[in-house]
Amino acid sequence: MSSSHLSSEQTAAGEFQRQEDAFRDWISNDGSTPYPATAGRYHLYVSLACPWASRTVIVRKLKGLVHAIGITVVDPFRDERGWAFRDPELSKPGNSLKDLDKFESTDPNNRFRYLREAYLATDPNFNGRVTVPVLWDKELRKIVNNCEDDICPMLNSVFTEFAANKDLDLFPKDIEQEHATLSDFLYEHINNGVYRAGFATRQRPYERACQRLFDALEEMEKRLSSSRYLFGNRIVEADWRLFCTLIRFDVVYHGHFKCNLRRIIDYPNLHGYMLDLYQEAGIAETVNIDHIKRHYYMTHEEINPARIVPLGPVLDLARPSGRDRL
Repeated sequence: MSSSHLSSEQTAAGEFQRQEDAFRDWISNDGSTPYPATAGRYHLYVSLACPWASRTVIVRKLKGLVHAIGITVVDPFRDERGWAFRDPELSKPGNSLKDLDKFESTDPNNRFRYLREAYLATDPNFNGRVTVPVLWDKELRKIVNNCEDDICPMLNSVFTEFAANKDLDLFPKDIEQEHATLSDFLYEHINNGVYRAGFATRQRPYERACQRLFDALEEMEKRLSSSRYLFGNRIVEADWRLFCTLIRFDVVYHGHFKCNLRRIIDYPNLHGYMLDLYQEAGIAETVNIDHIKRHYYMTHEEINPARIVPLGPVLDLARPSGRDRL
């Protein structure tokens, strides 16, 4: 996020405080909402750099909704105007950022140049930070929802009629409460924990966030010592929630966000678990390390003023995970 938006999400004590999602309408398959579940009507706007958006990309892929719900990926570089629909080649390191305005829109629906236009089309008075993912209604030309915690359950359940993998259920009813409790824990201490550390502007808030993060990682390391996934031998949505942070950790959070007590590769169970999930069919194509590095290192100018994108680390994501022993 740009410096101006970052300052609006910080407390006087220097703590990062994430803004609330603006649009929380629901798609239904029983007529209970104005948004019926229909193939071809809805479109996802995502960033492959963003862990929240990547979770929706994964659920869409695993559920087999590729032909029912379109997707457009924004450019990884975000300036004060927000996420842009442009060819990502324009923002590659070494290219002049001054030339970024010379682009054709890559938005297939409305030819928007910036995602902010979708927000203003939905609410002309919107003045917050524009975030991904966005679930767009092509018929009503408005945002239905911009909260991944809503979008993932919707993709899991209300579009089953159009899904290639109808039997896949990432939110099993028999562990519903345990799953929700663990998801809240992961969000508070790990998913958002890295941001609380990275965007802290004073020493004490940074140290508190960083310690809570690594305490939580230790807890997950222990949990995964006797269980292949978070809930035994089945993969649920919480696994992908954790995965989206783990896959970015050594690449950006460890250095860029100063979450550097340890790397994920230093945790045998967490690292093997991450590899195991990455090697699931279709997942590798949802992970774009180049986008991840470019977004964080080039966008957060207040953290990395030179906008130099590091060459490393070298990742071996194809190595055997060793998790099948569990």
